Amino acid sequence: MTQTLLHHRTDGPDGAPALLLGPSLGTSLAVWDPQVPELARRHRVIRYDLPGHGGTPADLLPAGATVADLARLVLDLADHLGIDRFAHAGISLGGAIGTHLAVHHPERVSTLALVCSSARFGAPEDWWERARTVRDRGTGPVADTAATRWFTRAFRDTPVARDLVADHRAADPTGYAACCDALAAYDLRADLHRIDAPTLVVAGRDDPATPPAHGRELADHIPGATLLEIPDAAHLAGVEKPNAVLGALLDHLGPRPAAVGERVRRAVLGDDHVDRAIARTTAFTAPFQDFITRYAWGEIWTRPGLDRRTRSCITLTALVAGGHHEELTLHIRAALRGGLTPDEIGEVLLQSAVYCGVPAANAAFAVANRILDNDKDS
Repeated sequence: MTQTLLHHRTDGPDGAPALLLGPSLGTSLAVWDPQVPELARRHRVIRYDLPGHGGTPADLLPAGATVADLARLVLDLADHLGIDRFAHAGISLGGAIGTHLAVHHPERVSTLALVCSSARFGAPEDWWERARTVRDRGTGPVADTAATRWFTRAFRDTPVARDLVADHRAADPTGYAACCDALAAYDLRADLHRIDAPTLVVAGRDDPATPPAHGRELADHIPGATLLEIPDAAHLAGVEKPNAVLGALLDHLGPRPAAVGERVRRAVLGDDHVDRAIARTTAFTAPFQDFITRYAWGEIWTRPGLDRRTRSCITLTALVAGGHHEELTLHIRAALRGGLTPDEIGEVLLQSAVYCGVPAANAAFAVANRILDNDKDS
């Protein structure tokens, strides 16, 4: 029998660290659209739909279900994808799922981010009433007021806001109501101290659904948690202020390009060269060194589309074409360090002779020959 899973979408390289993104009640995985392109550069990003939302069948979650049941569906998805340990970022109900996982399955959660979420989403009676409304009348009445809960007044009439409200209206009433049941039963206030995953809490200062006090409660009781309050943002802060939420997630999930860039630069060029370059840095050249480290090494050399050997071949060709012999010397040594053989470097230079010109390749062969002869003598 085929297992029914949460509908999901995967972005980013297969071998990268896994990052699961959970949506809020009433939204599909599209709520993470603003952040995914950048997050997927360094993570295997898996977005999932809640039952009755997007592409996930409503009957995956029965009436009277709990957040623990939703968390089990997320673990089933991770198991199906072969993911043992993952970072989890969730909005509102998606954050509650992540919180439950961090409390009850700490071995699975490496890092946690809670965006406009809570340890308890108000009185159970309010959620039971919403569930009854949706079961009796559909999601329309709740969708009619969604914009006032989700966005500040200035953002409510934007095309993005209208699209998300339409997404809400399209949710299956049965699945939506079951998620309301789960929120009614949810209360992890007494368990927050058990979370040991590094945790980021993001709150929208104008959020009427989970006001900043909810974020402060999470941050105050989760050991070592970091709290960020975003001004002029309501419940879907990641939609209204996408760059602020993205920047916080990037800082929380791992080193930024400058730190990554220095590590890659050292791996390719060697510690001695990088140490000499840093030692020679002046106040005048510091901005350029920072640019090279962040952009060339932290942004381009770390992209998943090409391996480092291929990037070395391309770099050698470009340096031959430009006649940049000092840089060519540096990158021939880097190519050898990175696993290219002398014969392979020779093939790159021959290829360059056809497309960059014989004189350029002739000079490049002279540079390479000196390096290879020196290596034989050393």
